[in-house]
Order: sequence, then structure tokens, then C-alpha cells
Amino acid sequence: MPPGNRARIGVITSGSLAEGLCARLDGRESVEDMRVGQFVVVQGERHEFFCMITDVVLEATNQKVLVDPPNGDLFFHEVLSGTSTYGTVALKPMLMLPRDLNDELRPPKTVPRHFAPVLEADERDFQRVFGREDASHFEIGRPLDMDVPVCLDLNRLVERSNGIFGKSGTGKSFLTRLLICGTIRAGVASNLIFDMHSEYGWDSKSENGGFVKGLRQLFGPQVLVYSIDPASSRNRGVQVDEEVVIGLDQIEVADIETIKDELNLNPTAAESAYLLVDRFKEGWLKALLGMNGEAIRAFAEESGGHAGAISALKRKLEQVARLGFVKERAGTQAVDRMIDALSHGRHVVLEFGRHSDALSYMLVANIITRRIRRRWVEQTELYTRTKNEADRPRQLMITIEEAHKFLNPQVAKQTIFGTIARELRKYSVTLLVVDQRPSSIDPEVMSQLGSRVTALLNDDRDIDAVFTGVSGAASLRAVLASLDTRQQALVLGHAVPMPVVIRTRPYDAEFYRAVGRLDTLETRQRAREEMEELFPD
Repeated sequence: MPPGNRARIGVITSGSLAEGLCARLDGRESVEDMRVGQFVVVQGERHEFFCMITDVVLEATNQKVLVDPPNGDLFFHEVLSGTSTYGTVALKPMLMLPRDLNDELRPPKTVPRHFAPVLEADERDFQRVFGREDASHFEIGRPLDMDVPVCLDLNRLVERSNGIFGKSGTGKSFLTRLLICGTIRAGVASNLIFDMHSEYGWDSKSENGGFVKGLRQLFGPQVLVYSIDPASSRNRGVQVDEEVVIGLDQIEVADIETIKDELNLNPTAAESAYLLVDRFKEGWLKALLGMNGEAIRAFAEESGGHAGAISALKRKLEQVARLGFVKERAGTQAVDRMIDALSHGRHVVLEFGRHSDALSYMLVANIITRRIRRRWVEQTELYTRTKNEADRPRQLMITIEEAHKFLNPQVAKQTIFGTIARELRKYSVTLLVVDQRPSSIDPEVMSQLGSRVTALLNDDRDIDAVFTGVSGAASLRAVLASLDTRQQALVLGHAVPMPVVIRTRPYDAEFYRAVGRLDTLETRQRAREEMEELFPD
């Protein structure tokens, strides 16, 4: 692309493909105008190189100048600037842009020549790299120093599990809303949100004191709101489509293993539970809770278990039985209807109300997600057998908060969420994990995440975890560390052609209008189906 109105800021003086490039700034350029995370274009002989600034450095041609610096004399500063003293920027090449605008973008395989001019990236460059917002591309924000959209490829986003990370107070829930709104608007996937703090379905309070709209208000009946605590929803004055109740017979040993830390179970608890399952099948938990001391001793003698371990298991699991949404028996109709809605392209927010503790959240999420997995595996096997597009399972994205509780190294290989993160992409189910401590998530799971949207993190272990499996992570660490506390994020991975720092898109009245004005693929498909029913051939 010709230079056009792009301003030159310097020239390439050294560098390598592995270590990145070094550019000397022109004398008129101030180092204070350079920003880590800013984008520039290097004009090579055959390609243009789209690069990110990863460091800003002060240099001097003669070290004697630094031994006796000018004492606040502006004239001396101007004389020395650009000759004896100058600035450089470290550049990380992200993409090679062919001269032919019709050719596809490629990862860098070489470097530009010495003294290749370095230009500020302009709007045309960003549109070429990140595209424009359309049916399958969604604006998530804008570059720090420009007013041009940065768009995610939503089809690529939902193909794999993804993560949203950032320390407390950096706006993770708003980033999550943005991504979910994008997928709903485009109709590329159904969404199931395990809403720990009841902030996604209906309006909720923002950190600036106002209220923001929930998904049900933006998308109407496309979004269903379920709750395990409908009384809490009524107290907030919001509508719930259905109550979810969990029966004792729906709880499996795998669910108990997931919450063993919350229940403080000992290592032998699972063995004792499986002895009960062998005898009582689905009624194992009800049978255990109904046992007195004599019955426990008799069962231990018959099964070869330890009476003390079984008694301890009973005491711990009584906490589960006391949860308000757990009943002795409960039908599966509500959960079945939820799964049917998801399979037909609708979206579900499951509110937890007053049951926002880790024990309730992990238990319910595990039970429901396990049933979903079974349905999607069966549907995938049916589609594989029939090759009929009508049998293809609907793409599904499951959002979980406090993800490290499900995906830490101790339980990730046992939980259904660990299974989904590692291998369930082939069954059309992926995760959107939201967490402030990515270092607590199993590294194998982190390496499987296709895209990551990361707000500010301070802990070095968390920063290292975000870049698990990412090439060139060293140069991106400084970029992540330089983010502001609010409304800035680093986006990288499968859904964007290259890592980019953005000002996140405001979740405000303008966003509501934009989302409401755009028709969705899902809505159009449903309209076509209704027309075919009314006017069959």
C-alpha cells in the first residue's frame, strides 16, 4: 500500500526475525509520543510489515554527553536531540502485508532491509488487517491511538474454547457481555451462561453507579432466564422463565469429586461413594443420608468399606442436602427444556441468586453441563452416521466464572469442564472461561484456549499463564503490563489475525442501538422456517 497520508516516524537500523526490529526515531519525533502497544508499518522492498511497538528506548551516540548533561537549557536539548541523543523503538513484526491488496496476509517469515521507513499505521491498514464489522465480524474495541474498529472473527471464536482474564475491577464482566452479545447477534452459537452473581440476564449495577441492560433486555425472547433461586429474582423485580431444581438422584460421584475442597472431603471419600453406588445405583446419596450409625456399620461390613469414612462422608454431604435448590427427588423437565432451547438456537442465562457460593455454583454447573455433554455427543454421533445437515449439533458456548475452581490442575482431568476444554471441540461445545487468576488453571487447559482477551494483570505467574502456548510471549509481556486498569485489554489468538491492544467498546446506549438494529442470522433462519411451515411447497 502506498504511503498516502501516513506519517513517517523513523527508519529500521537493526533487528532479526527472532528478536524483533529496532527503529531509530526521526529527530522531530518525541519519544513521549510513542506508546507500547502502538502499531506501525515498515515499508520493505517487496512487503509491508505490520508491527507492534514493544519498547521505547533512549540512546546517545556519544556517552560523554550523558556524563555532563545540559542543565535544563532548552537550546542545548534541541541541538543535541536527533544527533547526539535520539530515541529508538523495539518493534515486533506481526504480519507481512503483500503489495497486492487481494493477496492474503501472512505471518512474518523475513525482515525488511536496513533503513526501511517506519510509518504510523492508519485506518486503511487496520481495516485490511482486522476487517470491517459485518454478519460474522464483531467490533470488540479500538486501538489505543486510533478511532477504527478492531473486529473479532466470530466463526473462528466459537470454534475453540476461549478465556477472559484480568484482576478484580478491570471490567471482565463487561468484556464477557460484549463477546456474548456478538455471538448472539451473529447467530454463530447458542450460549449458556452460569451467572454466579445474577448480572447477565437482566439489568445490573455498573461500577460507575449506573445500571446496564442485560441480555434478555437486548435480545428479548431469544434469551431465556432460568434460576435456582426464583425468590431472589422476584425480589429484584425481574422475570424468570423457569426454576431449576436438583434431585439427590441426579448427583453423581464425579460431581462430589469436583466440590471436594469446598466440602473438605478426605482422599478416601470417592472410594466410599462408589461402594454406595455399586449397591444403590442412582439412589446412593439418598440411601447414605438415610443411614444411622448401625446401618452404616452393617453396610461397611457387607461392602468392605470403612465405617468411619462412610460416616464422615455422610456428615459432609449433609451440606449438599441442605442447599435450598436440592430436593429428595426432582424431575428433569426443566433441565431438558433448557437443553432443548439451546439445541434449537436460543440462549440461556442460569441465575444463582442467593446461592452464589462456590459449592452451589460448582455443583449445579457440573450436573447441567454433564447432561449437555451427553446430548451433544449423541447428536454428533447421529450426524456422523446420517451425514444429514439437519442432524448437525448446534454450536454451543458455555460461560463459567471463577473458572480455576473447575479447571485447576487437581480437578481439571476429572471434571466435565476439563473434558470440554481438552477435547469437546469436536462435539461442537466450547467454553468461555472468566477468571482473575489464570495461573490457577491447569496449563494443559490454558494451552487449548483459542483466543484470550486479557485486561490488566499484576502477578507474574498470571501473566506467564496467559501466554501459555503463545509464540513471542516475551515481547507481549511488557504490552500487557502497561495496560490501564479500566477499558483496555490485550486480544490475541484464533479470532484475530495478530495480538492487539484495544480500548474496549463501551457497553452503553449506543451499543444497545447497534445490537438492536442489526438483524441476526438466527432470527432470519427462524423466520424462514416459519414461512415454510405457513406456506409449504
